[in-house]
Amino acid sequence: MSEASRKVHLNVFLRATGHHAGAWRHPDARPDLELDIDYLGQLARIAERGKLDSVFLADGYAGGGSKLEPFTLLAALASVTEHIGLIATVGTVYNDPFHVARQFASLDHISGGRAGWNIVTGAGSAAHNFSRDEHPEHAQRYETGEEFVEVVKQLWDSWEDDALIFDKKAGKLLDANKVHEINFKGHTYSVKGPLNIPRPPQGYPVLVQAGSSEQGKELAAKTAEVIFTAQQTFDAGRAFYYDVKSRLAKYGRTVDELVILPGLAPIVADTEAEAREIEEELHAFVDTRRALDSLSERFTVNLNDYPLDAQVPLEKAKPAEEFNGIRSRQEVIIDAARRESFTIRQLLYRSNGGHGHITFTGSVLQTADFIEKWFKNHAADGFNVLPQLFPTGLETFVDKVIPELQNRGLFRSEYEGKTLRDSLGLQRPANTRHLQQI
Repeated sequence: MSEASRKVHLNVFLRATGHHAGAWRHPDARPDLELDIDYLGQLARIAERGKLDSVFLADGYAGGGSKLEPFTLLAALASVTEHIGLIATVGTVYNDPFHVARQFASLDHISGGRAGWNIVTGAGSAAHNFSRDEHPEHAQRYETGEEFVEVVKQLWDSWEDDALIFDKKAGKLLDANKVHEINFKGHTYSVKGPLNIPRPPQGYPVLVQAGSSEQGKELAAKTAEVIFTAQQTFDAGRAFYYDVKSRLAKYGRTVDELVILPGLAPIVADTEAEAREIEEELHAFVDTRRALDSLSERFTVNLNDYPLDAQVPLEKAKPAEEFNGIRSRQEVIIDAARRESFTIRQLLYRSNGGHGHITFTGSVLQTADFIEKWFKNHAADGFNVLPQLFPTGLETFVDKVIPELQNRGLFRSEYEGKTLRDSLGLQRPANTRHLQQI
Protein backbone atom coordinates (compact mmCIF):
# COMPACT_ATOMS: atom_id res chain seq x y z
CA MET A 1 0.00 0.00 0.00
CA SER A 2 1.37 3.42 -0.94
CA GLU A 3 1.81 6.14 1.66
CA ALA A 4 -0.71 8.32 -0.15
CA SER A 5 -3.42 5.67 0.08
CA ARG A 6 -2.91 4.81 3.76
CA LYS A 7 -5.78 5.77 6.06
CA VAL A 8 -6.01 5.86 9.83
CA HIS A 9 -7.85 2.93 11.39
CA LEU A 10 -9.89 3.57 14.53
CA ASN A 11 -11.53 1.12 16.90
CA VAL A 12 -13.50 2.23 19.94
CA PHE A 13 -13.29 0.25 23.16
CA LEU A 14 -16.90 0.27 24.38
CA ARG A 15 -17.67 0.84 28.02
CA ALA A 16 -20.92 2.19 29.41
CA THR A 17 -19.47 5.06 31.46
CA GLY A 18 -15.87 5.57 30.31
CA HIS A 19 -12.31 4.39 30.78
CA HIS A 20 -11.33 6.86 33.48
CA ALA A 21 -11.49 5.38 36.96
CA GLY A 22 -13.76 8.22 38.08
CA ALA A 23 -15.99 8.29 34.99
CA TRP A 24 -18.96 6.47 36.45
CA ARG A 25 -19.46 9.23 39.06
CA HIS A 26 -19.39 12.06 36.50
CA PRO A 27 -22.74 13.85 35.96
CA ASP A 28 -22.70 12.95 32.24
CA ALA A 29 -22.16 9.22 32.85
CA ARG A 30 -24.99 6.66 32.94
CA PRO A 31 -23.84 3.70 35.06
CA ASP A 32 -27.49 2.70 35.46
CA LEU A 33 -27.58 1.85 31.73
CA GLU A 34 -24.64 -0.57 31.75
CA LEU A 35 -26.97 -3.49 30.93
CA ASP A 36 -29.36 -1.48 28.74
CA ILE A 37 -29.17 -2.71 25.15
CA ASP A 38 -30.82 0.44 23.76
CA TYR A 39 -28.12 2.62 25.33
CA LEU A 40 -25.29 0.34 24.23
CA GLY A 41 -26.78 0.25 20.75
CA GLN A 42 -26.80 4.06 20.77
CA LEU A 43 -23.05 4.06 21.53
CA ALA A 44 -22.41 1.63 18.66
CA ARG A 45 -24.43 3.80 16.28
CA ILE A 46 -22.50 6.92 17.36
CA ALA A 47 -19.28 5.09 16.48
CA GLU A 48 -20.75 3.99 13.15
CA ARG A 49 -21.82 7.58 12.44
CA GLY A 50 -18.14 8.45 12.66
CA LYS A 51 -17.24 5.65 10.19
CA LEU A 52 -15.03 3.95 12.78
CA ASP A 53 -13.71 0.54 11.81
CA SER A 54 -15.03 -1.35 14.80
CA VAL A 55 -16.24 -1.51 18.37
CA PHE A 56 -14.48 -3.75 20.85
CA LEU A 57 -15.57 -5.45 24.07
CA ALA A 58 -13.17 -6.67 26.72
CA ASP A 59 -14.13 -9.64 28.84
CA GLY A 60 -13.02 -11.73 31.79
CA TYR A 61 -14.24 -14.56 33.95
CA ALA A 62 -13.69 -13.23 37.45
CA GLY A 63 -14.58 -10.19 39.52
CA GLY A 64 -17.79 -8.49 40.46
CA GLY A 65 -18.51 -6.50 37.30
CA SER A 66 -21.89 -6.33 35.60
CA LYS A 67 -20.86 -6.42 31.94
CA LEU A 68 -22.97 -8.34 29.45
CA GLU A 69 -21.47 -11.43 27.83
CA PRO A 70 -19.79 -10.31 24.57
CA PHE A 71 -21.34 -12.72 22.03
CA THR A 72 -24.85 -11.98 23.27
CA LEU A 73 -24.25 -8.23 23.25
CA LEU A 74 -22.51 -8.08 19.87
CA ALA A 75 -25.20 -10.18 18.22
CA ALA A 76 -27.72 -7.63 19.47
CA LEU A 77 -25.56 -4.72 18.27
CA ALA A 78 -25.29 -6.36 14.84
CA SER A 79 -29.04 -5.92 14.43
CA VAL A 80 -28.93 -2.14 14.96
CA THR A 81 -25.80 -1.37 12.89
CA GLU A 82 -24.83 -2.01 9.27
CA HIS A 83 -21.10 -1.45 8.75
CA ILE A 84 -19.13 -1.24 11.95
CA GLY A 85 -17.00 -4.21 13.00
CA LEU A 86 -17.80 -6.15 16.17
CA ILE A 87 -14.78 -7.43 18.11
CA ALA A 88 -15.07 -9.64 21.19
CA THR A 89 -12.38 -10.72 23.62
CA VAL A 90 -12.38 -14.45 24.23
CA GLY A 91 -9.66 -16.16 26.27
CA THR A 92 -8.19 -19.52 25.33
CA VAL A 93 -7.46 -20.86 28.81
CA TYR A 94 -11.06 -21.18 30.02
CA ASN A 95 -12.75 -22.10 26.74
CA ASP A 96 -12.84 -24.90 24.20
CA PRO A 97 -11.83 -24.44 20.53
CA PHE A 98 -15.03 -25.98 19.13
CA HIS A 99 -17.27 -23.64 21.12
CA VAL A 100 -15.26 -20.55 20.15
CA ALA A 101 -15.13 -21.52 16.48
CA ARG A 102 -18.89 -22.01 16.43
CA GLN A 103 -19.67 -18.81 18.33
CA PHE A 104 -17.51 -16.60 16.10
CA ALA A 105 -18.79 -18.25 12.93
CA SER A 106 -22.31 -17.54 14.17
CA LEU A 107 -21.52 -13.90 14.94
CA ASP A 108 -19.90 -13.45 11.53
CA HIS A 109 -22.99 -14.87 9.80
CA ILE A 110 -25.38 -12.81 11.95
CA SER A 111 -23.49 -9.58 11.23
CA GLY A 112 -22.83 -10.21 7.55
CA GLY A 113 -19.07 -10.50 7.99
CA ARG A 114 -18.25 -7.98 10.71
CA ALA A 115 -16.88 -10.19 13.51
CA GLY A 116 -13.41 -10.03 15.04
CA TRP A 117 -11.78 -12.16 17.74
CA ASN A 118 -9.48 -10.48 20.26
CA ILE A 119 -7.36 -13.47 21.25
CA VAL A 120 -6.08 -13.47 24.81
CA THR A 121 -4.75 -16.34 26.86
CA GLY A 122 -6.44 -15.02 29.99
CA ALA A 123 -5.48 -13.05 33.05
CA GLY A 124 -6.58 -12.66 36.62
CA SER A 125 -7.88 -15.12 39.15
CA ALA A 126 -10.51 -16.93 37.10
CA ALA A 127 -9.07 -20.37 37.83
CA HIS A 128 -11.32 -21.01 40.83
CA ASN A 129 -14.40 -20.40 38.72
CA PHE A 130 -13.38 -23.25 36.41
CA SER A 131 -12.49 -26.00 38.88
CA ARG A 132 -8.77 -25.20 38.71
CA ASP A 133 -6.37 -24.59 41.55
CA GLU A 134 -4.30 -21.91 39.81
CA HIS A 135 -3.93 -19.83 36.67
CA PRO A 136 -1.47 -21.39 34.18
CA GLU A 137 1.96 -19.80 33.85
CA HIS A 138 2.67 -17.28 31.09
CA ALA A 139 4.72 -19.57 28.82
CA GLN A 140 2.24 -22.42 29.11
CA ARG A 141 -0.68 -20.11 28.31
CA TYR A 142 0.97 -18.95 25.08
CA GLU A 143 1.95 -22.46 23.96
CA THR A 144 -1.57 -23.75 24.52
CA GLY A 145 -3.13 -20.59 23.08
CA GLU A 146 -1.28 -20.95 19.79
CA GLU A 147 -2.57 -24.51 19.41
CA PHE A 148 -6.08 -23.35 20.34
CA VAL A 149 -6.11 -20.78 17.52
CA GLU A 150 -4.87 -23.36 15.02
CA VAL A 151 -7.72 -25.73 15.93
CA VAL A 152 -10.28 -22.93 15.55
CA LYS A 153 -8.95 -21.97 12.11
CA GLN A 154 -9.04 -25.57 10.94
CA LEU A 155 -12.63 -25.88 12.15
CA TRP A 156 -13.61 -22.76 10.18
CA ASP A 157 -11.95 -24.34 7.15
CA SER A 158 -13.72 -27.68 7.64
CA TRP A 159 -16.47 -26.38 5.34
CA GLU A 160 -15.45 -25.40 1.83
CA ASP A 161 -16.99 -22.13 0.72
CA ASP A 162 -19.36 -23.78 -1.78
CA ALA A 163 -20.39 -26.74 0.40
CA LEU A 164 -24.02 -25.59 0.63
CA ILE A 165 -25.79 -26.30 -2.67
CA PHE A 166 -29.55 -26.30 -1.80
CA ASP A 167 -30.36 -28.67 -4.67
CA LYS A 168 -34.10 -29.19 -4.15
CA LYS A 169 -34.50 -31.42 -7.19
CA ALA A 170 -31.79 -33.84 -6.08
CA GLY A 171 -32.76 -33.48 -2.43
CA LYS A 172 -29.26 -32.38 -1.42
CA LEU A 173 -28.81 -29.52 1.03
CA LEU A 174 -25.05 -29.70 0.92
CA ASP A 175 -22.21 -31.47 -0.84
CA ALA A 176 -20.93 -33.82 1.84
CA ASN A 177 -17.63 -34.16 -0.04
CA LYS A 178 -16.92 -30.52 0.80
CA VAL A 179 -17.40 -30.83 4.57
CA HIS A 180 -14.38 -32.39 6.24
CA GLU A 181 -13.22 -33.85 9.51
CA ILE A 182 -10.06 -32.11 10.71
CA ASN A 183 -8.77 -34.91 12.96
CA PHE A 184 -6.49 -32.51 14.84
CA LYS A 185 -4.18 -34.08 17.41
CA GLY A 186 -1.89 -31.75 19.30
CA HIS A 187 -0.19 -31.41 22.65
CA THR A 188 -3.36 -30.14 24.36
CA TYR A 189 -6.29 -30.62 21.97
CA SER A 190 -7.69 -33.53 20.03
CA VAL A 191 -10.60 -32.48 17.81
CA LYS A 192 -12.34 -34.55 15.12
CA GLY A 193 -14.61 -31.97 13.49
CA PRO A 194 -16.14 -30.81 11.27
CA LEU A 195 -17.74 -27.64 12.62
CA ASN A 196 -21.54 -27.70 12.58
CA ILE A 197 -21.94 -24.33 10.84
CA PRO A 198 -20.70 -23.23 7.40
CA ARG A 199 -17.47 -21.28 6.95
CA PRO A 200 -17.79 -17.63 8.13
CA PRO A 201 -18.53 -14.96 5.49
CA GLN A 202 -15.07 -13.45 6.06
CA GLY A 203 -13.39 -16.85 5.85
CA TYR A 204 -12.04 -16.16 9.32
CA PRO A 205 -13.36 -13.39 11.57
CA VAL A 206 -10.57 -10.83 11.86
CA LEU A 207 -7.91 -12.14 14.26
CA VAL A 208 -6.88 -9.58 16.87
CA GLN A 209 -4.13 -10.07 19.43
CA ALA A 210 -3.45 -7.97 22.51
CA GLY A 211 -0.12 -9.13 23.92
CA SER A 212 3.06 -7.05 23.74
CA SER A 213 5.48 -9.40 25.48
CA GLU A 214 8.17 -11.11 23.42
CA GLN A 215 5.96 -14.17 22.98
CA GLY A 216 2.99 -11.91 22.25
CA LYS A 217 4.84 -10.04 19.50
CA GLU A 218 5.96 -13.27 17.87
CA LEU A 219 2.44 -14.72 18.02
CA ALA A 220 1.06 -11.48 16.53
CA ALA A 221 3.55 -11.62 13.65
CA LYS A 222 2.62 -15.22 12.94
CA THR A 223 -1.15 -15.12 13.45
CA ALA A 224 -2.73 -11.73 14.14
CA GLU A 225 -4.26 -9.32 11.64
CA VAL A 226 -4.76 -6.51 14.18
CA ILE A 227 -2.78 -5.95 17.36
CA PHE A 228 -4.04 -3.88 20.29
CA THR A 229 -1.02 -2.64 22.19
CA ALA A 230 -0.01 -0.16 24.88
CA GLN A 231 2.88 2.26 24.35
CA GLN A 232 3.21 5.42 26.42
CA THR A 233 5.53 7.44 24.15
CA PHE A 234 6.00 8.11 20.46
CA ASP A 235 9.51 6.59 20.49
CA ALA A 236 8.23 3.44 22.21
CA GLY A 237 5.36 3.20 19.75
CA ARG A 238 7.65 3.59 16.76
CA ALA A 239 10.11 0.98 18.11
CA PHE A 240 7.27 -1.50 18.73
CA TYR A 241 5.81 -0.85 15.27
CA TYR A 242 9.06 -1.56 13.45
CA ASP A 243 9.86 -4.53 15.68
CA VAL A 244 6.60 -6.35 15.01
CA LYS A 245 6.35 -5.43 11.32
CA SER A 246 9.92 -6.66 10.75
CA ARG A 247 8.92 -10.13 11.99
CA LEU A 248 6.20 -10.63 9.36
CA ALA A 249 8.43 -11.61 6.43
CA LYS A 250 9.63 -14.85 8.01
CA TYR A 251 5.99 -15.99 8.10
CA GLY A 252 5.46 -15.04 4.45
CA ARG A 253 3.44 -11.95 5.32
CA THR A 254 3.62 -8.31 4.20
CA VAL A 255 3.47 -5.21 6.39
CA ASP A 256 -0.08 -4.48 5.16
CA GLU A 257 -1.35 -7.74 6.65
CA LEU A 258 -1.06 -6.53 10.25
CA VAL A 259 -2.75 -3.37 11.58
CA ILE A 260 -1.12 -1.98 14.75
CA LEU A 261 -3.44 0.01 17.04
CA PRO A 262 -2.03 1.39 20.31
CA GLY A 263 -4.58 2.34 22.94
CA LEU A 264 -5.37 6.05 23.15
CA ALA A 265 -7.46 7.39 26.05
CA PRO A 266 -8.38 10.96 25.06
CA ILE A 267 -10.16 13.79 26.82
CA VAL A 268 -11.11 16.24 24.07
CA ALA A 269 -12.82 19.62 24.08
CA ASP A 270 -12.86 22.72 21.89
CA THR A 271 -9.94 24.15 23.86
CA GLU A 272 -7.17 22.58 25.91
CA ALA A 273 -8.33 24.53 28.98
CA GLU A 274 -11.81 23.01 28.74
CA ALA A 275 -10.33 19.53 28.34
CA ARG A 276 -8.15 20.06 31.44
CA GLU A 277 -11.23 21.03 33.43
CA ILE A 278 -12.91 17.73 32.48
CA GLU A 279 -9.73 15.85 33.43
CA GLU A 280 -9.52 17.47 36.87
CA GLU A 281 -13.19 16.79 37.46
CA LEU A 282 -12.70 13.10 36.63
CA HIS A 283 -9.66 12.81 38.92
CA ALA A 284 -11.73 14.26 41.78
CA PHE A 285 -14.24 11.41 41.45
CA VAL A 286 -11.64 8.66 41.97
CA ASP A 287 -11.52 6.68 45.22
CA THR A 288 -7.80 7.17 45.80
CA ARG A 289 -7.34 4.40 48.36
CA ARG A 290 -9.09 1.81 46.21
CA ALA A 291 -7.18 2.92 43.09
CA LEU A 292 -3.86 2.61 44.93
CA ASP A 293 -4.86 -0.84 46.19
CA SER A 294 -5.30 -1.88 42.57
CA LEU A 295 -1.96 -0.35 41.52
CA SER A 296 -0.27 -2.06 44.44
CA GLU A 297 -0.86 -5.45 42.79
CA ARG A 298 2.11 -4.56 40.60
CA PHE A 299 4.37 -4.00 43.62
CA THR A 300 5.50 -6.00 46.64
CA VAL A 301 4.24 -3.22 48.91
CA ASN A 302 0.98 -1.35 49.43
CA LEU A 303 1.30 2.12 47.88
CA ASN A 304 -1.27 3.43 50.38
CA ASP A 305 1.48 3.18 53.00
CA TYR A 306 3.48 5.91 51.23
CA PRO A 307 2.79 9.68 50.93
CA LEU A 308 1.05 10.54 47.66
CA ASP A 309 3.85 12.92 46.68
CA ALA A 310 6.64 10.44 47.40
CA GLN A 311 8.54 8.94 44.49
CA VAL A 312 7.18 5.64 43.19
CA PRO A 313 9.13 2.87 45.01
CA LEU A 314 10.36 1.28 41.80
CA GLU A 315 12.70 -1.00 43.71
CA LYS A 316 9.57 -2.65 45.15
CA ALA A 317 8.00 -3.36 41.74
CA LYS A 318 7.46 -7.00 40.86
CA PRO A 319 9.74 -8.19 38.03
CA ALA A 320 7.77 -8.94 34.86
CA GLU A 321 8.62 -12.63 35.08
CA GLU A 322 7.00 -12.78 38.54
CA PHE A 323 3.80 -11.10 37.37
CA ASN A 324 1.38 -13.78 36.19
CA GLY A 325 -1.12 -11.33 34.73
CA ILE A 326 -0.77 -9.19 31.61
CA ARG A 327 3.00 -8.78 31.62
CA SER A 328 3.16 -6.20 28.85
CA ARG A 329 0.87 -3.88 30.84
CA GLN A 330 3.06 -4.35 33.92
CA GLU A 331 6.12 -3.31 31.92
CA VAL A 332 4.40 -0.27 30.38
CA ILE A 333 3.31 1.11 33.76
CA ILE A 334 6.64 0.54 35.50
CA ASP A 335 8.63 1.88 32.54
CA ALA A 336 6.54 5.07 32.49
CA ALA A 337 7.12 5.64 36.21
CA ARG A 338 10.85 5.10 35.78
CA ARG A 339 11.21 7.20 32.64
CA GLU A 340 9.29 10.20 33.98
CA SER A 341 10.35 9.93 37.64
CA PHE A 342 6.73 9.82 38.75
CA THR A 343 5.47 10.49 42.21
CA ILE A 344 2.78 8.10 43.40
CA ARG A 345 0.16 10.80 42.70
CA GLN A 346 1.39 11.20 39.12
CA LEU A 347 1.40 7.45 38.58
CA LEU A 348 -2.12 7.30 39.99
CA TYR A 349 -3.34 10.04 37.67
CA ARG A 350 -1.74 8.35 34.66
CA SER A 351 -3.27 5.02 35.62
CA ASN A 352 -6.69 6.58 36.30
CA GLY A 353 -7.07 7.57 32.70
CA GLY A 354 -6.62 4.53 30.51
CA HIS A 355 -5.49 1.24 32.06
CA GLY A 356 -1.86 1.83 31.10
CA HIS A 357 -2.60 3.19 27.62
CA ILE A 358 -1.61 6.60 26.28
CA THR A 359 -3.64 9.35 27.91
CA PHE A 360 -4.07 12.59 26.01
CA THR A 361 -5.90 15.74 27.08
CA GLY A 362 -6.27 18.59 24.63
CA SER A 363 -8.23 20.44 21.99
CA VAL A 364 -9.71 18.91 18.85
CA LEU A 365 -6.80 20.19 16.74
CA GLN A 366 -4.21 18.96 19.24
CA THR A 367 -5.82 15.51 19.25
CA ALA A 368 -5.79 15.36 15.45
CA ASP A 369 -2.15 16.49 15.45
CA PHE A 370 -1.28 13.71 17.89
CA ILE A 371 -2.96 11.05 15.75
CA GLU A 372 -1.38 12.40 12.56
CA LYS A 373 2.14 12.39 14.04
CA TRP A 374 1.96 8.76 15.16
CA PHE A 375 0.32 7.64 11.92
CA LYS A 376 2.53 9.46 9.40
CA ASN A 377 5.73 8.50 11.23
CA HIS A 378 4.85 4.80 11.46
CA ALA A 379 4.37 4.56 15.18
CA ALA A 380 0.81 3.31 14.56
CA ASP A 381 -1.66 2.40 11.83
CA GLY A 382 -4.36 4.06 13.92
CA PHE A 383 -5.64 3.74 17.46
CA ASN A 384 -7.81 1.70 19.77
CA VAL A 385 -9.70 4.66 21.23
CA LEU A 386 -10.70 4.53 24.90
CA PRO A 387 -12.84 7.62 25.60
CA GLN A 388 -12.39 8.48 29.24
CA LEU A 389 -16.06 9.46 29.50
CA PHE A 390 -19.14 8.02 27.75
CA PRO A 391 -21.28 9.08 26.03
CA THR A 392 -20.00 12.65 25.73
CA GLY A 393 -16.34 11.75 25.12
CA LEU A 394 -17.27 9.45 22.25
CA GLU A 395 -19.62 12.04 20.78
CA THR A 396 -16.93 14.74 20.85
CA PHE A 397 -14.41 12.42 19.20
CA VAL A 398 -16.87 11.38 16.47
CA ASP A 399 -18.40 14.78 15.79
CA LYS A 400 -15.23 16.92 16.02
CA VAL A 401 -12.01 14.89 15.79
CA ILE A 402 -13.19 12.64 12.93
CA PRO A 403 -14.17 15.59 10.65
CA GLU A 404 -10.75 17.15 11.28
CA LEU A 405 -9.02 13.90 10.30
CA GLN A 406 -11.21 13.71 7.20
CA ASN A 407 -10.31 17.30 6.28
CA ARG A 408 -6.65 16.27 6.43
CA GLY A 409 -7.28 13.30 4.14
CA LEU A 410 -6.37 10.85 6.88
CA PHE A 411 -9.68 9.10 7.45
CA ARG A 412 -12.44 7.61 5.32
CA SER A 413 -15.61 9.52 4.47
CA GLU A 414 -17.50 6.30 3.64
CA TYR A 415 -17.02 2.64 4.45
CA GLU A 416 -15.02 0.73 1.83
CA GLY A 417 -17.33 -2.29 1.87
CA LYS A 418 -19.61 -4.39 4.01
CA THR A 419 -17.18 -6.47 6.08
CA LEU A 420 -14.65 -5.66 8.78
CA ARG A 421 -11.96 -6.99 6.45
CA ASP A 422 -13.04 -4.43 3.86
CA SER A 423 -12.67 -1.62 6.40
CA LEU A 424 -9.23 -2.79 7.53
CA GLY A 425 -7.92 -3.49 4.02
CA LEU A 426 -7.41 -7.18 4.82
CA GLN A 427 -7.81 -10.01 2.33
CA ARG A 428 -10.30 -12.80 2.87
CA PRO A 429 -8.19 -15.87 3.69
CA ALA A 430 -8.41 -18.83 1.33
CA ASN A 431 -9.56 -22.12 2.78
CA THR A 432 -6.33 -23.87 3.80
CA ARG A 433 -7.87 -27.33 3.37
CA HIS A 434 -8.88 -26.46 -0.19
CA LEU A 435 -5.37 -25.16 -0.92
CA GLN A 436 -3.87 -28.41 0.37
CA GLN A 437 -6.04 -30.37 -2.06
CA ILE A 438 -5.03 -28.35 -5.13
